[in-house]
Amino acid sequence: MNKFERQGRPSADQQTLSESLAGEPTVVPADILDVSDAPPIAPPAALAPNEVRTILMSLMLTMFLAALDQTIVATALPTIGRQFRDVSSLSWVITAYLLASTAVAPVFGTLSDIYGRRAMIISSMSLFILGSILCALAPNMSVLIIARGLQGLGGGGILPLVQTLIADVVTPRERGQYQAYFSGVWMAAGIGGPILGGVFAEHLHWSMIFWINVPLGLTSLAMLVPKMGRIPVYHRRREVDWLGGLLLMAAAVVVMLVLTWGGNRFAWLSPATMAMVGASVALALAFVWHALRADEPFLPLSLMGGTVVPYAMVCGGCAMGAMLGLTVYLPLYYEGVYHLSASEAGMALIPLAAVSTLGAAIAGRTMARSKHYKRVAIVGTIVAAVTATALALALMPLWLLLGLLSIFALGLGTAFPVSTVSSQNAVARSQVGTITGATNFFRALMASFTVAVFSAILLTALGSDVSLSRDHHGAASLIPSADMIAAFRFVFGAAAALMVIASICMALMEERPLAGPARPVELAE
Repeated sequence: MNKFERQGRPSADQQTLSESLAGEPTVVPADILDVSDAPPIAPPAALAPNEVRTILMSLMLTMFLAALDQTIVATALPTIGRQFRDVSSLSWVITAYLLASTAVAPVFGTLSDIYGRRAMIISSMSLFILGSILCALAPNMSVLIIARGLQGLGGGGILPLVQTLIADVVTPRERGQYQAYFSGVWMAAGIGGPILGGVFAEHLHWSMIFWINVPLGLTSLAMLVPKMGRIPVYHRRREVDWLGGLLLMAAAVVVMLVLTWGGNRFAWLSPATMAMVGASVALALAFVWHALRADEPFLPLSLMGGTVVPYAMVCGGCAMGAMLGLTVYLPLYYEGVYHLSASEAGMALIPLAAVSTLGAAIAGRTMARSKHYKRVAIVGTIVAAVTATALALALMPLWLLLGLLSIFALGLGTAFPVSTVSSQNAVARSQVGTITGATNFFRALMASFTVAVFSAILLTALGSDVSLSRDHHGAASLIPSADMIAAFRFVFGAAAALMVIASICMALMEERPLAGPARPVELAE
């Protein structure tokens, strides 16, 4: 095994192989690559453009399902609570899905590198559809919560598997453009989910928010599975490190419980929170100890090192954290300072979600055309940091606030395709699923951590007796605007700090050449 493979860096021969996938097949001598990076069991001919479109459309529909399920449920929760006469357990309908989906993201990514994408995408979609059916048929709250956990096991595998399948079909140089399309899917789900959830709960029945997943999921599988035989196969069969996987999932679940319950159900310094923190640290150390000694660990720690992956993961995690944290708490700011209604506050979130997609599209096109592709993400995250700082320093009219938020989202969006594709480009083909799952896992943890930090900031500034949930029309609505403005200055400042960190990480990340098809003209400098 040569030094490039040990470091997870693609050698020139591996890049040539990647480039060949977009054009004529290239025969690579068997003694050039290590067996773990052997040439794919290639399809008989290159994928036709219409086949690529069919695959990408099915993947977009698949991802839409996972994205929609994270937004469509929230607006139906009051109706569900009234029917089951159990309001106290409603938060678990969200928490069960969140815990399960976060914990299994690296698991599905790694297993796809061992058993193949086809088996894993069918497994994750089947779990998701089965969980949706059980949710729709749930006779009580307990069954609904368990079914949501099962649905989360499937939904958590969808995002990393979709991104990995894109990596199998499209070369790294062109991949950023497609990542931008999938950002649009998240935007559509973020806007349409709450609307659909409210319509189903008010005019039909709350179970429709789960029944809708069945035909959409089956349609997605019907479109994708017949084409799977045409996709290059890069997985490598090996023994599964189940102990390492269980330790990783257990540590993730406990960490998510700390971030979800800390400051809400339990005080941050309460014995229960401290016990969970201790358990998460112990499980994480046990995972690291096991991974350092296993012959083929579930998540090789060597993948987390180097000059690309750690910087890309932190950059993407900070961007995701800043975006989700503001999405969760900006409605409180809109209602308390600008006196918007709940529906108007939701509409005011659209610039943050929609314009980030435009930023991702710009970065994706830059990656396809420019040699120095990371510059757009460095500039974008700096612009986002400056804009967030401006939001923290001054009160402004609503139209100006929304304009600055749009600029913030434009810069923030550039981080997502660059960080994702750079991580995938830095590892061997047989490890793309593993690194993609780990990237999504870290982003989910970082997003939960940011929401917890923003919550702590607001509770400290506004008072611990204020409810920061989406039903915050009680005590929070009575807070003077001046206090709300002062509190959110720290929130915007924290978002600016996250974007500064993202920019620094992107600047420090090594800019390796992206594998891709030869072009008739030289790449722009």
